[in-house]
Amino acid sequence: MNAFEQVVSDILRMEGYWVRNSVKVTLTKNEKDKIDRPSSPRWELDVVAYSGRDNILRIVECKSYMDSHGVHLRGLDGSDPKEAKHYKLFSDPTLYKVISNRLKAQFVKSGACPSSARTKLCLACGRIASERDRIGLEMLFKKKKWDLWDEHWLRNRLEQMADPAYGYEDQITAIVTKLLLRRKPKK
Repeated sequence: MNAFEQVVSDILRMEGYWVRNSVKVTLTKNEKDKIDRPSSPRWELDVVAYSGRDNILRIVECKSYMDSHGVHLRGLDGSDPKEAKHYKLFSDPTLYKVISNRLKAQFVKSGACPSSARTKLCLACGRIASERDRIGLEMLFKKKKWDLWDEHWLRNRLEQMADPAYGYEDQITAIVTKLLLRRKPKK
C-alpha cells in the first residue's frame, strides 16, 4: 500500500466506512477467460470500503499524481487507449463487472457485507490536469454513476480531520493533518 492509498483509507474510516487496502480478488478460470486474461494472477484493488449506511461496497482506484500532469479526461472517456491502460476498471466494462461481482462474492462469503450490497467504482486523485479535464471528468462520472474524489474533496476531508471537534486519532494522516492545518490558539 502506498501513502496516498493510506490517506484515502483514513478519510473513509473517518466517514464511517470499514476499509481494506490492497485487496486481492481471486478469479476463476472462466472469469479470466471472460476478461481475456487467461493467465492473470489475482487482481489487486487499491482500496475497498463498505458502508452499512448506504449498503455500498466502493472499489477505489487511487492515483495521486501530486507532482505530475494529473488525471486527464482522455484516459477515462475512451478517446486515448494508451492512457486508458492506467484506468482499466473504468475503461473496460466487462473487466469491471467480473471483478466487482467476484469481489462482492468474496466479501459476502466472508461476512464482510450482505448479498444486497451494491458496488460502486470510485477514483481518488490528488490532481486533475486542467479545468477542462475537471469539467469533463465531472460530467463523465455523473453519467456513469461513479465517484470522483479530487484534490478539493481530499482537502475538505483533511480539514475536517484537523478540526479539534474531530478528536484525537492516533493515525499518521490525522496527526500530520492536525500539525499542518490546525490554527494556533488565541492568546
